[in-house]
Order: sequence, then structure tokens, then C-alpha cells
Amino acid sequence: MVTVAIHTYERAHILKSFLESEGIPAVIHGIRMIEPVIPGNVRVRINESDLPRALKIIEALDLTGEDAKTAEKEVKKEILVPVDFSDYSLTACAFAFRLARDLDCGVMLLHAFFTPFYPASIPFGDSFAIQPAEKSIYQDVKSKTEQEMFHLVQKIRKQIASGVLPGVPFQTLLVEGLPEEEIISYSRKVRPTAVVMGTRGRNAKDLDLIGSVTAEVMEGCRTPVFAIPEGTQVQGVAEMKNIVFLTNFQEREFKAFDLMMQFLKPYKMKVYLAHIAKKEDVWNEIKLSGIQKRFTELYPHLETEYRLIDQNIGLEESLEQFVQEHQIDLISLSSSRRNIFARMFNPGIARRMLFHSDTPLLVIKGM
Repeated sequence: MVTVAIHTYERAHILKSFLESEGIPAVIHGIRMIEPVIPGNVRVRINESDLPRALKIIEALDLTGEDAKTAEKEVKKEILVPVDFSDYSLTACAFAFRLARDLDCGVMLLHAFFTPFYPASIPFGDSFAIQPAEKSIYQDVKSKTEQEMFHLVQKIRKQIASGVLPGVPFQTLLVEGLPEEEIISYSRKVRPTAVVMGTRGRNAKDLDLIGSVTAEVMEGCRTPVFAIPEGTQVQGVAEMKNIVFLTNFQEREFKAFDLMMQFLKPYKMKVYLAHIAKKEDVWNEIKLSGIQKRFTELYPHLETEYRLIDQNIGLEESLEQFVQEHQIDLISLSSSRRNIFARMFNPGIARRMLFHSDTPLLVIKGM
């Protein structure tokens, strides 16, 4: 059997019901058990032979519970910073606090956790007993997490007191669940101004290409996401001088550019409008020229240039070469929601650059 999804207990049962209504047998397995009656995040598993049909059903479902009223909520003036208490989380915190100062926002430090307990298959019934030892595991993990958050807060307060970080208001939040799912859920409910996440950049292992929380959040979050590599030399937006905005000539990119400018508008910087192609095409240059003219009219004080990036080598290598030659401080692009097959077999450029570059990324989901 294979795992096709990891959800809360309620969402897992909804998905299981949908799958079984389509003739696909499904089993629920627990990852952790928090409440005395209902487990938290659990696996939905199916027979491997049913995987192609199951993925199509999952793609068509929306288990987020987001309704029209939530979608119409105003964006909260807050920078969300998911942390795991690593060094690259601290790099993200430093960037986020400076961004919050520039945008007159607060900061929310969020950490999501679950207990590393893998029980046997969960019965189909709605309730079952939990052994005291399992609850003890949860309490130990929660206590350790609270201590780590306390130490992080102490570090941040010391840096604020010494003037290293600006004194913006901040809060902390601990939630139970899978990090990527909880971050996306919080973002949809609260709608912060931006999400800032730390990454290992080019130091990441190949395995991280599949499991990176930052990559999953970029795929599923509608809030603009800054991915800040641990090795970056830029500590804040105010230091950025050269930005590259990647375009594939999609309509959604005009909205994405406007959102990007909300973060960049206070500063004097240069924006390169770039398109990556495998070979030279005169129509690409004409389209780039037209986009530049449009943005020049909208932002007359913004310095812009357009460039065709020749993909004469690998996509990541071509873009990284451009970044180095033009001293790019931020790679910005619009991203659309793609299905599971596309994400598995043809990872998007944002995900690929996440593990290939030490240049910060700004990913804006297409509207």
C-alpha cells in the first residue's frame, strides 16, 4: 500500500469517503495521537494499483474548508515566519523583522510539530483508547518545543536590545500538525502580508527536493512567500539593488508584479524583466519590450530592463549564471497551482532554484 495524503483526522475521513465512493479502498493509519479520543494528523493509504485514479480525485477536492467569506478577508498586517529553530530559521527571522519594520507590520513566529509515534493501523470506528505512554510522548515533545521557542525569543529580544534587529512587535504560536499543512492553513485563515521562510539553499541535499516544507508552502500558499537561503548576503529588502522578475507572458504576472512592488516601492532599485528560453526567438523579445513599456507607464520612477536568458545549459545553471553576472539580489516570479503529476515529474522553477541558489526568492501565487 502507498500513502496518498496526510491530513487531520476529520479531513482524512472525508478523503477516505470520497475515495471509497469511487470504488477505491482506503485505510487510515495514525502518525500521532494527541486528544484522548480523536487522533491528529493521519495517513490515507491505498493500493498502489489505484494510485493514478486516486490522484485525480485528490486534485479535484478542496479539503481546506476555505469559504467565500474567508477569501474576502482583508490582509492582516503581519509577517508570518515559520521556524524550526535552525540557523536558517534565524536568517529568515532577521529578514522578516527588517521587512516588518519597512512595511509597518508585526511578526508572527509559528512552529508546527507532531509526535514521532507510528502506531498500527487505526480502526474505522470514530473512537479508540490511547495508552498513557503515547500521551507522555506528546507532552515531552510539546515541552521541548516550548523551551526551544523560549530560547529563540530570548535571542531575538537580545538582538533587538542591541540594535541588530528593529524593535517591531512580535508574537509566537505553537500548533500541532504537519508544518506545511499548518502554515498554509494559517495563511488562508489570517492572510498575512507575506510569509518568510528559511532554506539551506545550495547546501540542501537532493532528498530535500521532495520533502522541503518551504517548497510545499510555495506550491500551496496564496500569500507571497519569501524564501531566504542560509548563505544569502542580503539581510533585508532595503539592501537590494537588482531584482529579476521572471515572466512567461501570462496575464497573472501583471498582478504578481503589482504585489511585488508593494514590498519594493519604498526603495530605489533596478528590475530586470527576464524570460528563459532554449533558443533565441524574436517574438519573445517583442513581448518583453511590450511588458517593459507597460511597467514603465505604471511605475515611471522604476528603472527597468528586459533580458532574454538563453537556456544553453540547464535551466538552473542558466538562471544562476544570469544572477551572478548582474549581481541579482532577489529572484521574483509568479507561480500557478499545478497538479500532483506535474509537481512529481516536472518541478517548477521556484522549487528547483530553492535548492540550487543562495539568492532569495519571492514567489507570488497566480490569482
